[in-house]
Amino acid sequence: MTPQSCFMVAAPIAPGQETGLRALLATMNTAPGAVDPNNALVPFARFDRLHVARFVILHDETLDDLRLYGTTFENPPVWLVFLGDCDGPAEAMLAEFAALAGAGLTRIFGHCEGFSRGGDLLAWMQGRSVTPATQYVNWVGRTVRQIREEAALHAALRDRLQRGAAAFEAQSPLEVHRQLAASVRQDGPPLTPPAPTPFPWLASKIGNMIGVPLALLVLLPFFVLGAPFFLWELRRRETSDAVIVPRPAPEHVHSLSVLEDHDVTNQFSAFGIVKPGRFRLWTLLFIFWVLSFSTRQIYTRGRLARVGTIHFARWVFMDDHRRLLFCSNYDGSLDSYMDDFINKVAFGLNLVFSNGVGYPRTKFLLSGGAQEELAFKYFLRRHQVPTQVWYKAYPGLTTADLARNTRIREGLEAQTMIEAEAGRWLAMI
Repeated sequence: MTPQSCFMVAAPIAPGQETGLRALLATMNTAPGAVDPNNALVPFARFDRLHVARFVILHDETLDDLRLYGTTFENPPVWLVFLGDCDGPAEAMLAEFAALAGAGLTRIFGHCEGFSRGGDLLAWMQGRSVTPATQYVNWVGRTVRQIREEAALHAALRDRLQRGAAAFEAQSPLEVHRQLAASVRQDGPPLTPPAPTPFPWLASKIGNMIGVPLALLVLLPFFVLGAPFFLWELRRRETSDAVIVPRPAPEHVHSLSVLEDHDVTNQFSAFGIVKPGRFRLWTLLFIFWVLSFSTRQIYTRGRLARVGTIHFARWVFMDDHRRLLFCSNYDGSLDSYMDDFINKVAFGLNLVFSNGVGYPRTKFLLSGGAQEELAFKYFLRRHQVPTQVWYKAYPGLTTADLARNTRIREGLEAQTMIEAEAGRWLAMI
């Protein structure tokens, strides 16, 4: 199994360079929100281990909200972020970008502070790489190659069933399965067997699986003793923190909506300020620590809690933990995406986002918040930032499609199968 990893390069945009950078990034698209996968700057289609990628300018329009907390954020940088998810090590992915798209990346990063056009591009990107606080992968081990091969398999099987419909009608599901399996073995499409699981990744996963529960067990007495004080302080802050949920400006909503719904999958980028003080930051750090364990050990096969429409997601601290970036790749419209979370895991949204400035009021981190639907949607839309360039390696395929195609392959390769199983397998095609 080849595990997935993520990369992220973040650099402040040099003064006076933002307008030119936006214009340059726009040349990578055929239209707003629709990338040219073979664009001249970073031809994403050449990178066969790349699932998704984006360039996004983090220009925060909500900084004045801090004044309600009696503080300000002086001279905040405007960030250019290049991030994505890939098969195999992120370091190798960055090296591949530097080798195959070095000239284009040099033009892009030339708008950033500290970039030297004659310098070592890979070293510069590595020096500005940012590790997420936590990340989520819909199906750990499902590679771009596997996705494409399984999609081709589904299409080929469907075509063969349609072309041979008359002959297949007289046969049992099990006989049809045997014939289709034989035809794939003879004529393809090819199906690459999974690669061996890297030992360092496996060792890290096992260490995490043992170490985190053990650490929680050791810390349990301290949690019990400290819980009353924590809950008292938390509730005090929850009842006094400012709630800032005005209706987003129409021009802001328009700048976002023109980038959406060009495919069955959309991108989402949101940027905001962590509530001032160590209390909220340490609470958030602990929550991310636990979330990281769950996304590595529990939510690895198609669902994040009860939500199954997310391909990849991550939370990243910026500006020395003063601001937080959330990026996701999800199926369907933004409204359906937000409704999915509100209806199924509102408490999970509250755990993280309630530590951000202006979030709707919560009670003990769990209730309220996202359950105030309109206020939550205003908050999220207001903190969303336009993604200048977004790429997905397999347009037209949802997470449900990927799961179905994998089940079709598994059924095709099954050594034994009964009649009822063959019937259910054929129904998926």
